[in-house]
Amino acid sequence: MPQPIKPPALRPGDAIRVLSLASPVQEDHLQAGCDELARLGYSPRMDRISALAHESFFAGATASRLAALKDALSDPAIRAIFCSRGGYGSNYLLDGLSVALAAPKIFLGSSDLTALEIFLWQKFRWVTFYGPMVASNFDRGAGAPHGYDCPSLMSAIAETRHGWSIDLQGAPMGTGQAQGTLLGGCLTLVEMSLGTPWELDAQGAILLLEDRGMKPYQVDRALMHLKQAGKFRSVAGIILGDFPECAPPPDGETVESVARRILGPLGVPIVWGSPVGHTERAALTVPLGVRAELSSTGRGMLKILEPACVS
Repeated sequence: MPQPIKPPALRPGDAIRVLSLASPVQEDHLQAGCDELARLGYSPRMDRISALAHESFFAGATASRLAALKDALSDPAIRAIFCSRGGYGSNYLLDGLSVALAAPKIFLGSSDLTALEIFLWQKFRWVTFYGPMVASNFDRGAGAPHGYDCPSLMSAIAETRHGWSIDLQGAPMGTGQAQGTLLGGCLTLVEMSLGTPWELDAQGAILLLEDRGMKPYQVDRALMHLKQAGKFRSVAGIILGDFPECAPPPDGETVESVARRILGPLGVPIVWGSPVGHTERAALTVPLGVRAELSSTGRGMLKILEPACVS
């Protein structure tokens, strides 16, 4: 893998730009999330008009969302970009980001923001952060159901000297240990990158895949598509989310058994059921684009082998 480009770490008092880049957000959830960021010692900033915009199922027009993102990326006073929520619409912004970007900043989001995170990795080798969002995790609080995991967040965005370990809180599906570059995100969005100029290259990767609200056969279809596209051919290991709201029909196959049937024969370490992205537990923060070691014994352990940020 090429060398990743890492953003500067966050320091107490630093400004965080809160952006709505996908679907509309509720004002009370957005405010509660900003209050939590302030409680953590940061300075959340947002344009309330653009952050609360609503056009069809988007958080405002494509041009407006793209302009807000470019402004945040170029503003020297902003040290990080935290997304308000997922939904749908991030893919509309990619064609407008084809030129080289300025120096990287922390970019934190999950779900639909996978599209941007894959793009930033494949085009510019930016390290990004797959984790909680302002109006759908930070608003619930640290350690709370549907909230966020504070230790993994702070290690990801503030550590500049050492790696750290993350208890994946899952279960082994394929046992073993392997090293690779952490990549991936929301299953649907990883699949959607196929055939684009920024199609995810998963060779040698520890691949993170999670989603919500899919019928087991839909997960089967997505995994088979990725398999037939060669995306599992040389992966080092796989981390799977807990796939909430994906219950099978009566007497039907579960998502877990689908994953075991399709991914088990790969013979790589696999951890099932980690609280990443869409989860009813406190969401972990996982840096994408850094070297890591996956152990699939017990609840699963992910050792981040290098800091995700620079001083």
